[in-house]
Amino acid sequence: MSTQLPALDHSAFEPPPDAVDFYVECLRLLGESGLPFLLSGTYALACYTGIVRPTKDLDIFCKPSDAPKILGFFKARGYRIDIEDERWIGKVWKDDRHFFDVIYNISTASIPVTEDWFAEAYEVEVYGTNVRITPPTEFVLSKIFLQDRYRYDGADVAHVILKKHAEIDWRRLLNALELYWEVLLGHVLNFRFIYPTMRECIPRWLLDELLDRLHAQAEMPTARMQICRGRLFSPRDYITDITEWGFADVVGKGIEERHEPKL
Repeated sequence: MSTQLPALDHSAFEPPPDAVDFYVECLRLLGESGLPFLLSGTYALACYTGIVRPTKDLDIFCKPSDAPKILGFFKARGYRIDIEDERWIGKVWKDDRHFFDVIYNISTASIPVTEDWFAEAYEVEVYGTNVRITPPTEFVLSKIFLQDRYRYDGADVAHVILKKHAEIDWRRLLNALELYWEVLLGHVLNFRFIYPTMRECIPRWLLDELLDRLHAQAEMPTARMQICRGRLFSPRDYITDITEWGFADVVGKGIEERHEPKL
């Protein structure tokens, strides 16, 4: 089943005038490639909530197996390709200013884009091309770990829950966050605090399940290994915990290296 949403007014996103032609061309080419992809980020947020803010690029989500195909498709057409981080993101560049991201994994939590992300079809016309956007369930999943000093997307999560709670597949979301259910509980409590008169937007069974897990965990002894999972939220804000305070890490940022192409 496909849901067609009203076309977006791209001028509201305040793109640089010379970037619009690039966006138009890239979305057209993505459609011509025949490869499955989802437009996310600010554009999906606007579709679901009506909240519009300036943006400088396009966030394109795809399965890990399709990322090299999309990147190769654009490389064959003269675009510059950059693998920013093999674990989750590549980029397609027109020049030194205009690009779009090809994202295939939640960067820190290692939750890949799977076929489930394409189970529901939400379509919208953007820059003259009809594209699929990230469904509400996966949109929340894509935002839930972004809790950095310089970027916190909790408000986006709360707004989409408020507007699209009936369309969120809560069981699929819980299954995807099986290892990180406390993160989901944190956002559930955050939503209940922000909107005390809208608490019914969160299914009661979900709240009960998360609280049952919390109670069961409270009965467990403290683990022997000291770990800090803060870098799942922000790779930079919890470095001291790892380098000076002795906590084990669960995610890392390495040193960026530039390799000259072999001739």
